Amino acid sequence: MPLVALVVAALAIGFEQLIQWKYGPMGIIAFIALTIGLKAKNTAISGLGAIILVMLLAQSN
Repeated sequence: MPLVALVVAALAIGFEQLIQWKYGPMGIIAFIALTIGLKAKNTAISGLGAIILVMLLAQSN
């Protein structure tokens, strides 16, 4: 079980670094808002994070 937790943590950190590298500080803020909103089951915060991520993705294309 600790190995699985370690792998999941490494993937999460890698994904955060990828978001920050590609989309800057606003991308990491959106990712954190989405994560916090999902964990707290707060649709307003998770929706805000998702909207910001979608806007960043649309802007990059």
